[in-house]
Amino acid sequence: MSKGEQTRERLLDIAQDAVLHKGFAGTSLDEIICEAGITKSGFFYHFRDKNDLAKALLQRYLDNEWRVFEDLFSQAEELSDDPLHSFLIFLKLFADLMSDIPNGHPGCLVASYVYQDYLFSQEVRRMTTEGHRIWRVRFRERLDRIAARYPPKIEVDLNDMADMLSAVADGGIILGKSLAEPAVLSRQIMQYRAYVKLVFGG
Repeated sequence: MSKGEQTRERLLDIAQDAVLHKGFAGTSLDEIICEAGITKSGFFYHFRDKNDLAKALLQRYLDNEWRVFEDLFSQAEELSDDPLHSFLIFLKLFADLMSDIPNGHPGCLVASYVYQDYLFSQEVRRMTTEGHRIWRVRFRERLDRIAARYPPKIEVDLNDMADMLSAVADGGIILGKSLAEPAVLSRQIMQYRAYVKLVFGG
């Protein structure tokens, strides 16, 4: 990366850490600028205002999160071409990855934005909604492939089942922080995995 790109990434790193710890309302541009060791004009070279920073931060987070999922899906599909077995492997890889994070998952930026959506422009609020819809569609695609080969043993809505993975992940992060038990997230993912096995495997 160029020096300018490195500075921009550092600003985003600092902002993300601050937002996950204090929320967007509690994060000031001055503290980000101070920690980055740049001038205000240097900051405004990269971002027009706080909302522009919020947009860039959210887009980076969504892109990074889906890259993680795609990498795990690719690994799982290399190990099995059976859609159910591949999805179960993906969930185990996901759980293992979450358990390997020192001190637990730092938090979900999307959830943080949703909790304080009144602070953001309509465009940023639309991005949070679209992020969840994209995850629903992509998880649903894989569940459809499973259901085509392994008809569900109980009546389920596959959209709800796709959303459940997002709910389990975000809920696991919250529980892990609240209970000071980082391993809760990994265990919740494995509970979802057990549910998938029961729905399609009986």
